[in-house]
Amino acid sequence: MMTTTAMASSSPREIAAATKHPHPLHQIAQSSTHKLLLKQWLKEEELITRRAALKETQLDSVRREIAGLSCSFFIFHAITLLLLFSASARDPSAACRRSWIPCICSLLCSMAIVWAIRYKIDTERHLEKLLEREMEDGFLLRKCVEELKKKGTEFDLLKEVDALRRAKSLGVEVKGRQMAAARRWSKRDFTVMFFFAASCGVLGLTRFVLCSHY
Repeated sequence: MMTTTAMASSSPREIAAATKHPHPLHQIAQSSTHKLLLKQWLKEEELITRRAALKETQLDSVRREIAGLSCSFFIFHAITLLLLFSASARDPSAACRRSWIPCICSLLCSMAIVWAIRYKIDTERHLEKLLEREMEDGFLLRKCVEELKKKGTEFDLLKEVDALRRAKSLGVEVKGRQMAAARRWSKRDFTVMFFFAASCGVLGLTRFVLCSHY
């Protein structure tokens, strides 16, 4: 009985407090400016999510292409060496005298594949930067939407957005300095160097295969 009386007595207070200080979402619904701003931000957040998903799809496609080129490099040279070994077994002297022809062809093909891998690696790096930028923009926009929903009409557009942008710029600057100081050589550079060294090794192996029976 006492609980029911207490609830009945506190109900008018809660109604008065809610009337005096409405919920931030109610404030946004009553303010045309803040309501329009929230709609624009939600729409922009959806567009950023779609762009980020598209960048992730493109990034996965480029990585598959890099893996395919890497496999093609080894498969091509394995088949080529088998064919050259068979040719040298049939006519060792002629194969050794003309060994410069397959060596040049092997070197040109190797450089073409290495250049393609390097180009795809640069594309991957560019897409990663674009995706990171989209993710940062999406994070900033989500923070703005959360602050707007939390504060309602008390949300100061210039003050809040500028503060978030300064925090984002500071974080990006610190991250850039750390990456520049820690990584002068990336794994992509070592990948290209590995394939270049493998091309030189295949060139020497081709010469050895052609002249091993001579």
